[in-house]
Amino acid sequence: MKLLQERIRKDGMVKNGNVLKVDSFLNHQMDMDLFNEIGKEFKRIFSDCEINKILTIEASGIGIACIAAQYFKVPVVFAKKAQSINIEGEVYSTKIESFTHRKTYDVIVSKKFLSKEDKVLIIDDFLANGCALAGLVELVRSAGATVEGTGIVIEKGFQNGGDMIRSMGVRLESLAIIESMNGEDGSIIFRD
Repeated sequence: MKLLQERIRKDGMVKNGNVLKVDSFLNHQMDMDLFNEIGKEFKRIFSDCEINKILTIEASGIGIACIAAQYFKVPVVFAKKAQSINIEGEVYSTKIESFTHRKTYDVIVSKKFLSKEDKVLIIDDFLANGCALAGLVELVRSAGATVEGTGIVIEKGFQNGGDMIRSMGVRLESLAIIESMNGEDGSIIFRD
């Protein structure tokens, strides 16, 4: 998605440690015009799939998933990173490790919102090591639901997450795949 690549080049900041800051438009402050184009693109890419639910993880994926869901005309479920008193009844759970936060979370989804009848599109903002995405795939499969595909806004192609998810037999579509980035000069090279 050229529009996204241009925005990453213009406003993204490469930090040491393979960190790409896109908080001015994607995951802290959100550019709704860009999100709208991202939602349209996910709808175009996954138009051949029967999707009746979108799943994401709190927090950065929620805005993207909600905009995309408007095009699919389906509800969004987001996996929570902590049990709360608001969640009643049984849950599906898995452990995920966050690349960004360097922390392991117990991620949960209420069994009320994920069932074997669901055909799920998983959406998230970033894919690095793939732990969060693999955890979401595991949650969907543990519910007996079908993972129709996974949509990622930015994939770090130089890390192993994309290869791991694809090796699980999961359809993975990323809108921008970064081949390499350099924290010293700020350069970003995208995969064609």
